[in-house]
Amino acid sequence: MAVPKKKTSKSRKNMRRAHDFLTVPASSTCPQCKAPKLPHRACASCGTYKGKEVIASDSL
Repeated sequence: MAVPKKKTSKSRKNMRRAHDFLTVPASSTCPQCKAPKLPHRACASCGTYKGKEVIASDSL
């Protein structure tokens, strides 16, 4: 049976397992235009956040 010669460090073990912890980014819908957006960020399509216009719509 194969036995490792040296102990695998926590850093090396976690680097090997890094792909196991990837997650899909969460998404929510904009209450104004119903477009998908990231939570806690202004909507890219209509420029609103919490019911207020924070990005001028004519600049988009």
